Amino acid sequence: MIKKGLSRLGIFFLYLISLLPFWFLYLIADVLFLVLYYVTNYRRKVVQENLRNSFPEKTEKERNNIEKEYYKYLADLIVEIIKTISISEKEIKRRVTATNPDLVNSYYAEGRSVIAVGGHYCNWEMAALNFCFYGTEKFMIVYKPLSNLLFEEFFFKTRSRFGGIPVSMKQTLRKMIEYKNELTSSVFVGDQTPVKEEANYFTTFLNQPTPVFLGIEKVAKLTNDVVVFYDMKRVKRGFYTYTLVPLVENPKLTQPYEITEAHVKYLELMIKREPQYWLWSHRRWKFKPENTI
Repeated sequence: MIKKGLSRLGIFFLYLISLLPFWFLYLIADVLFLVLYYVTNYRRKVVQENLRNSFPEKTEKERNNIEKEYYKYLADLIVEIIKTISISEKEIKRRVTATNPDLVNSYYAEGRSVIAVGGHYCNWEMAALNFCFYGTEKFMIVYKPLSNLLFEEFFFKTRSRFGGIPVSMKQTLRKMIEYKNELTSSVFVGDQTPVKEEANYFTTFLNQPTPVFLGIEKVAKLTNDVVVFYDMKRVKRGFYTYTLVPLVENPKLTQPYEITEAHVKYLELMIKREPQYWLWSHRRWKFKPENTI
């Protein structure tokens, strides 16, 4: 009861912050950057190691520049995600724009459902909320449950605000079967780190052997839903675009790991294009292939 009460109090406090206008939130973000980067050194060793291993061809100065720009963006990302708890539909549509929304509707017209894959890149939360507005079909947001009750409740509330259906990763297949006779769109974040026991497949990602979830490929092969990638770009502070890029139109005809490799490689291209917008403070490389034997 105490934890639940604290969780609700925390959500209410975040809600109050979310009511602030964007210009004021970005003033907070400017201060937050200084705290994260200079005062607390929040996960800077993790970020530096990830950048060093991912971009061995870059100079130390180049990696340091990426690191600093990343922390500036991380501060912006934090306040933007808080803002999603109260942001209006009109504001989401103004700040996040799909360049080719008709692509999904064209698949719907063919009677095909869609699996959209992305990564922890730019503001993936705002992109998912924006995606809810295209088409009238059921829209599922697949997520990895968090141990922190405050953040778990926070993200569940925000992701379901505009009709999205939050679905935990372990419940994905069950939901897919439940909606098998309906057209759906499902959004997956493809760069989650699997637990050690589920690290059954490694690929080369950003110059490192990297464990990858095979769930997206398994679901796609079972449903034969079209797999697309949402390629995000930051236009300016608080404004984004995303383009839906077809990856696999007939998953059942693919070779093993073909779908997995396709979405991993596309994410890698996106990160290399503008690396400061990926979640570098995440411990993505917790273990190597030899650690799973």
